[in-house]
Amino acid sequence: AYEVLRSLVGSEMCIRDRYQRRVRGLDFIFFSARLVHQPTPTMDQMIDSVVLPLKNFAKDSQRLIIRCNKPDMKEFKKIAIATTIGFAIMGFIGFFVKLIHIPINNIIVGGL
Repeated sequence: AYEVLRSLVGSEMCIRDRYQRRVRGLDFIFFSARLVHQPTPTMDQMIDSVVLPLKNFAKDSQRLIIRCNKPDMKEFKKIAIATTIGFAIMGFIGFFVKLIHIPINNIIVGGL
């Protein structure tokens, strides 16, 4: 229901509201145009819109680096064992699915 006219640029924008009204079985469309003025941001606001997200990102990155630490040998072994077990389980699942799939596929297709 909103259209932006391309002839206006900058902080001015024309929005047309479209209204429909039924009169004696006929549809009439009425347009009312209003000019919406948006204030131009100041230089401080533009700088803050760029600098503040970068400061927050740097602060969060620094916090992450401080909190991250190298695992000790006990923790590393635990992670390595869990990863190995996960790979083995997924490998066996894939093997058994393929083991079941080949005979079923041969039955359905007919051993080409």
